[in-house]
Amino acid sequence: MKPTRFRYARPPSIAAALSLLASTEDAKVLAGGQSLVPTMNFRLARPSVLIDINHIKELGLLELEDGYLKIGALIRHSRFETPVVEDPLGKLLSIASGSVGHLPIRVRGTFAGSIAHADPAAEWCLIARTVDAYMIASSERGRREIPAESFFEMVFTTALEPDELLTEVWLPLLGPSSHVGFSEFSRRAGDFALVSSAVITWVENGKILRSSIGVGGLGSRPERATGAEAALLGRRPSEEVFAEAADIAAGEFEPLGDIHGSAEYRRHLVSVLVKRALKQTLETSRGSS
Repeated sequence: MKPTRFRYARPPSIAAALSLLASTEDAKVLAGGQSLVPTMNFRLARPSVLIDINHIKELGLLELEDGYLKIGALIRHSRFETPVVEDPLGKLLSIASGSVGHLPIRVRGTFAGSIAHADPAAEWCLIARTVDAYMIASSERGRREIPAESFFEMVFTTALEPDELLTEVWLPLLGPSSHVGFSEFSRRAGDFALVSSAVITWVENGKILRSSIGVGGLGSRPERATGAEAALLGRRPSEEVFAEAADIAAGEFEPLGDIHGSAEYRRHLVSVLVKRALKQTLETSRGSS
């Protein structure tokens, strides 16, 4: 199929892009286009104006500042295939990046575009929720910092207003006491995950002082397994402790079933994948004990 007729705009600056967004009710922003273009071809999206931001140099930001990795709207998935920072955050991004679609998608698609699309099974949405990222929404009215917890509202729906552009995503550095893991299951390589899990543990003197356990693919947005996180506090990392936490995580959610997997099957995957991701942290956490 072909998209409906639209006007193409290529603004030279963020200010010009924001002006277009403010003056057009049904505009869409084009960065990588890996989700937008198919939906336009199926006429699920029918923008009257397509705003191509690929020529706005300021959106190519990727830098460390004030304890955050700041990722501009034009940074592609493939940029994270090797760690972009020495902090364990770089390792987490690198592990997860290999599960993002296929190579052509990773080369063209963007980190921020995936966040803005808000597919609850997307790897970057899960990472953002797990690390407590901030989304920087810009408009002619100013800038907003939106925490990941409130940014993702439901399937393909975020806290972005129609006149706002997601210009940056800020990921906090995790620090030297942190240890990371990531695991997902999909039917075929490159497919969105049926269930995925990203975990971080902060270990000092051989005990877990804090943890973050994110789970994706279960419902309308990525979630945190707060009960499992609480169960790890003060415990020494071990396969037995992690298995207990994974079982707790599986009981915290009411997954949605579909043709790809029942709710019971997805709940079982939560236990398996959370445990698997937590076990990935053992290699480095034992070195801190």
